[in-house]
Amino acid sequence: MNKLLLLATSFFCLTLEGFSGVPQIGGSYANQFSKDSSIKDPENSDPKDAFKDLFDPESSSNSSSFKLNPKAISFVQDYVEDEADRLTKMKDWAKPFFDRIDKIFAGKNLPVELKYLAVIESDLRTSATSRVGAAGPWQFMVETAKGLGLKVSRKVDERRDFNKSTYAAARYLNDLYKTYSDWLLVIAAYNCGPGVVNSAIRKSKSTNFWDLQYYLPTESRKHVKKFIATHYIMEGDGGLTTLTKKETDALTFASSSAQDIDPNSSVLNISGKYSSIAIVQNLQMSIVDFNKSNPDFDKQLSANGSYNLRLPNDKMLVFHANKQQILDQSIQILLSSAR
Repeated sequence: MNKLLLLATSFFCLTLEGFSGVPQIGGSYANQFSKDSSIKDPENSDPKDAFKDLFDPESSSNSSSFKLNPKAISFVQDYVEDEADRLTKMKDWAKPFFDRIDKIFAGKNLPVELKYLAVIESDLRTSATSRVGAAGPWQFMVETAKGLGLKVSRKVDERRDFNKSTYAAARYLNDLYKTYSDWLLVIAAYNCGPGVVNSAIRKSKSTNFWDLQYYLPTESRKHVKKFIATHYIMEGDGGLTTLTKKETDALTFASSSAQDIDPNSSVLNISGKYSSIAIVQNLQMSIVDFNKSNPDFDKQLSANGSYNLRLPNDKMLVFHANKQQILDQSIQILLSSAR
């Protein structure tokens, strides 16, 4: 309890943004890997508000809240306590890197919060090299990199090219999501490989990360929890990438049910090449708040061609006023990320 009180007090003083750590596991495109990766402006949010219920599994919250799983509380608590300094310092210098990943991931219909994979993998450093030879900001092994279309030779190592390796990471993350439809399992497989995750699923007879985690290597269990902790620190909350598939489905249902009873929000069916990142930038919303009301926006809009966009009433007015500008920016994001 003293530790909880100490941690809660620290959030009154710190705006937490950024993190570090170079992983040690890599692998082939079919079987091995290691990786982890938005950031909130401290002027627009107070960390103590976002974290006040973080370590209380009994606290109540609205139906669209991203709740920290009780099985992650102890790890996240210690991790935040240890890494707060480094995370705070990362905010300023990391913004250009995060902005670039945002554009690439949004163009590939990936949650931009997955950029935190690169944070826990390498601190976003192109020079990072693990003890087993994984290299670059996304810590690709040679075989994996080549399988993703990157050139690796004595003269050229595109694993260290920030843009090219980020496109490769986007391809790999999308492939993993097609297999698991669960971001926690994707992050685990990114670390230890799909083969190891599939084995854990068989042995545990479950596809829920919190049930199968003990059938994974210790490093992989910690990898997923590092990602969750980093997301909470950077965003002051969880997100779609910190939930299991079942939790995401429940959030989607809760969001849909709330549309008819919340007088402070409006719903608009939209179609076209809209991007969540273009919407939140123009509406000055956080991506976490947007995702609470619009779960899996990019993927669902891309797959179905339309989406029931839900926004606070004042934000919906801004959306209508800037609709064409938002669409144009969305298309630019898509074009700039096309490869």
